[in-house]
Amino acid sequence: MIRVLIADDHPVVRQGLRTFLDIQDDIEVVGEAADGSEAVSLVERLGPDVLLLDLKMPVLDGLATLSELAARDLKVRAIVLTSVSDRGDVGPAMRAGAAGFLYKDVDPGGLVSAIRAVHGGQLLLAPEAAEAMMAAPAPDAPVLTDREREVLTLIAAGRSNREIARALSVAEKTVKTHVSNVLMKLGVQDRTQAALYAVRHHLA
Repeated sequence: MIRVLIADDHPVVRQGLRTFLDIQDDIEVVGEAADGSEAVSLVERLGPDVLLLDLKMPVLDGLATLSELAARDLKVRAIVLTSVSDRGDVGPAMRAGAAGFLYKDVDPGGLVSAIRAVHGGQLLLAPEAAEAMMAAPAPDAPVLTDREREVLTLIAAGRSNREIARALSVAEKTVKTHVSNVLMKLGVQDRTQAALYAVRHHLA
């Protein structure tokens, strides 16, 4: 069962999302937050798997909420669900730790698929969000070895170190070394950011 927390300052939006998600066999809405501060508190108290997060909220906005979750080391897969007018927020949201970025006009079935995909370790961007990311200027591409590029491709596919080790027929300890080198060369802090970088710069 995928446990979901909804954070949005509009009660109608929260109710609509809850009504639809509650009829899914594998999804349970465990709580609702009306602002970012409440969202952080509920993530800490309820431990949801996935957080549906609006960007424009009182007290703490979406980006500040993501930063606070990271600062407290609260492990939750956050999907930003916001209005199409917020295209410039894609990069900052993903760098702040979001695992997905969708717009509120997403098809309901697409939202459910996104929740399942992000819960499974994938990184997910709406087409418009991906375009916004691609439009941003790219820094000089880092020099990765062939093996590091293979590892990055598998990271972008949501594979764990154990799965990467199996796929490349190497020791898991070796994979950890490669992952550390990839993160260092890309100048990112974690696997989610590495996956985003790979997608954004066609490295995987």
